[in-house]
Amino acid sequence: MDQIFDEIGKTIGGIIDSAPVQLAIQATVIYFAILWLAAAYWAFRDMQLRTDNPILPYLAASFIIVFTPVFFPLAVFVYRIVRPQEKIGEIYERNLAEEALLAEVEAVRSCPTCARRINDEWIICPTCRTRLNRVCPNCSRLVGLDWSLCAWCGKDFERRESVTVQPLPDLESNGRLAAPARTPVATRTVARSTAPRATAPRAQDPLPERR
Repeated sequence: MDQIFDEIGKTIGGIIDSAPVQLAIQATVIYFAILWLAAAYWAFRDMQLRTDNPILPYLAASFIIVFTPVFFPLAVFVYRIVRPQEKIGEIYERNLAEEALLAEVEAVRSCPTCARRINDEWIICPTCRTRLNRVCPNCSRLVGLDWSLCAWCGKDFERRESVTVQPLPDLESNGRLAAPARTPVATRTVARSTAPRATAPRAQDPLPERR
């Protein structure tokens, strides 16, 4: 019986020691080693796509390498459980979609008082009569209430235009307005005689007659 087992062992040993079997065993070991290292590199690259932390990718690759080439599939399975579920690109895309939706909602103007939907070209809210816009006095286009100048014509709303002030008329001593000065008109010179005016002799009263 022992002789039979010895023959079987020698046969199996001879098969294992043969060159084709040794080559197949070596190829299998090399295949598992390459697959083991490839799994570690895959974990490294996958973690880079899922986190901004520069240390976690190396930790993930080390976690795969610590296991021998025989048990590394278990390490890959555990890594797939504990890794972040979303990639950085997916997170960015979701954030961009949320920001775009928020911007679209904010683009719809609403009244600051009654929160009703309003039009950009309205001057007054028809619901609560809140002032929304104003009209530029220079170009007659709508401008915002908080604008310091018109974006269409460049008129500065904060600069006050100079106003010419007319001087007040002089006052007389009694508090009345003085008459406006008139333009001197050429006057005719009237010749007057400097000699004393001749007077006619005055008739004397008749004396009473004597009796």
